Amino acid sequence: MELLKNRICHSGQVIGNDILKVDSFLNHQMDVQLFQEIGKEFRRRFAADKITKILTVEASGIGIACIAAQYFDYVPVVFAKKFTARNLNAEVYESKVYSFTKGTHYLIRVDKKYINSSDNILIIDDFLANGKAVLGLLDISRQAGAQIAGVGIVIEKSFQEGRNVVLKENIRLESLARISSLKDGKITFVD
Repeated sequence: MELLKNRICHSGQVIGNDILKVDSFLNHQMDVQLFQEIGKEFRRRFAADKITKILTVEASGIGIACIAAQYFDYVPVVFAKKFTARNLNAEVYESKVYSFTKGTHYLIRVDKKYINSSDNILIIDDFLANGKAVLGLLDISRQAGAQIAGVGIVIEKSFQEGRNVVLKENIRLESLARISSLKDGKITFVD
């Protein structure tokens, strides 16, 4: 997606050789107009699938998933919660994931009443690095007995293991921008 790649080059900041900071438009401040184009592109790529729910993880995936949902006939967006709360139902699907960015493990949870075996799920997230968040969302979807149409990623760091982790699960993966390297502060995309 050229529009996204251009925005990454213009506004992204490379930290070290493995972190791309895009908080000015993707995961802190959100460019809703760009999100609309991202949503349209996910719809184009998954047009043949009858999506019934979009599943993501809090917090960075929520905005993207909500904008994308309008292009899938306003299907519900369900997000896995990272923190427990007194108002969270005790009946949840749960999976343990590791956050590359935060360097910690945490449990993600989805209330059992929000996804089930009649659902065809599209998983959407902002980044794919090591694939742990996606594996957690796949695990939750499978616990529910849901079908999984695929995974839509905004930015994939292809130099990390996430792509192989997801593909090993025999899941369709669509990434809108694939980065092959962040070495020496330079952003290089997969052709």
